[in-house]
Amino acid sequence: MKASAALFLVLAFVLQSVFGFGTQAVAEDNGRPIKALLVTGGCCHDYPFQTRQYMQAAKDRGVDVQWTVLIEGGTGTSAEIDLYKNPDWAKGYDVVIHNECFANTADPDYIRSITKAHHAGVNAVVIHCAMHTYRAAEIDDWREFLGVTSRRHEHQSHYGVSVSDKDNWITQAIPDGYKTPMDELYVIEKTWPNTTVLATSVSEKTQETHPVVWTNTYGEARVFGTTYGHSVDTFSDETFLELIVRGLVWAAECEPQTP
Repeated sequence: MKASAALFLVLAFVLQSVFGFGTQAVAEDNGRPIKALLVTGGCCHDYPFQTRQYMQAAKDRGVDVQWTVLIEGGTGTSAEIDLYKNPDWAKGYDVVIHNECFANTADPDYIRSITKAHHAGVNAVVIHCAMHTYRAAEIDDWREFLGVTSRRHEHQSHYGVSVSDKDNWITQAIPDGYKTPMDELYVIEKTWPNTTVLATSVSEKTQETHPVVWTNTYGEARVFGTTYGHSVDTFSDETFLELIVRGLVWAAECEPQTP
C-alpha cells in the first residue's frame, strides 16, 4: 500500500480524569486501552474533521483508546481498500468503527472479506454513510451486519429524536426533547431480526418513523449503529459525540455493569 493512498494514525490516550457517565471504569476493568480501528473515507463528508472529533470526544470523556485510523479510497463512491484483502485485517482490535462511504462498490467476495471477520466476533460501530456503503451490491451480508437496510435519505433538517429505552446505558446520552443539528434522515427499508432499535426520528415528508440509533448482534459480534453523522455541526454536537463514544464503549464490551 502506498503511503499516499492511506493515512495511518496510531495514538494512545492514557487518561486519568473521571468522566460523569461512568466510562472511567473501562481502563480499570481491562487493564489496557480499547484497541479501536477506525476505517473512513469516500464521498460527501469531512472525514478528517469527523475523525479528530471522535478521538477528542473519547479523550474528553476519559475513555482510554488506542486508535488506528485508516483514511483511504479518495472522495468517490467506489473503492476497494487493500486492508480488507488481508484475511487477518481485524486481528488484535476490540472494535472496528466503519465511517466510510462507498455506495457503488459491489463485489461480493470483497464485501464478505469484511463481514466474515465481524461474524466471527469482531465488534463494530457503524456511522451514517456506512449504511449506504455497498448499497449497489446484490448480496445482503453487509446490510445484515449493519442491522438495517437503507438505500436513500431525505432532506437535511433538525430532526427530533425519540428514545425507545430510556434505561439503556447508551441512550442515556440523549436528553428529552433533543433535536439533531442539521443532518439527514435515512430511510430504513428493513430492520434485521437481531437489531434492537434504541431511538427513532419521524420523516417530515411522510410522517413515517425510522430507526436512527440501534444495536445489533451479527454472529458473535456486537454492532452499534446510528444513521446520523452527516454534517460538521453534528460532529460538533456534544450529545452526538457522547452517544457515539458510548456506542464505542458498548461495542467494545466495556460499558459499566449494573450491580
